[in-house]
Amino acid sequence: MKIPKVPYLIAIDGPAGSGKGTIAKLISKKIDLNYLDSGSIYRVIALSAIIKNIPSDQVLKLTSLVESINMKFEGDDVLLDKKIITDKIRTSEISKFSSEIAVHPELRDKILNLQRSFYRGNGLVAEGRDMTTVVFPNADLKVYLDASPHERANRRYKQLILKGNNVNIQDLTSEIEARDKRDMERKASPLKIADEAKILNTDDLTIGQTVDKILKFIT
Repeated sequence: MKIPKVPYLIAIDGPAGSGKGTIAKLISKKIDLNYLDSGSIYRVIALSAIIKNIPSDQVLKLTSLVESINMKFEGDDVLLDKKIITDKIRTSEISKFSSEIAVHPELRDKILNLQRSFYRGNGLVAEGRDMTTVVFPNADLKVYLDASPHERANRRYKQLILKGNNVNIQDLTSEIEARDKRDMERKASPLKIADEAKILNTDDLTIGQTVDKILKFIT
């Protein structure tokens, strides 16, 4: 598919487990755009903070950590201090901690330029929770990807079971609902639907169908 102009910017927001990462990555490959998983940035910071025993409420220490952190994205891998940590940042512990630190306006401001630096070359597909509202408010296409808490918990359950984790779907549902509440009620860049965003519920859609629907939004 040919995009109407270069550079082209697609911003995708939505709650945890709605499929943003998978969908955004596939779209970026299909139309040759850069890809930004903004959540991974917070997850790397969360992992580094846990390693250094920095509590989630220590804002000054967290923002200082961003200045010294050695974070890198290579293909599908995420690196911290030159070590691959892709799987380590996908645990429930990291998800919870990253959600807790994401409420701090000072931390969000600190990484804003880093996020925007991914918009280069042919353009970008960026996914997160404030891509359409704060980070890239002038995106060419804005999408809000949604799914019910039950469906999102079920997807997460299958992913974790395949990796050999012992998890409970009721616990996962509760964690997702709690994270939704934190994301939507935080004062700094809360998760919300941008006025001009295309809303897409993926409960009854396959990954391929979701990708196709978003590609059809491109004008």
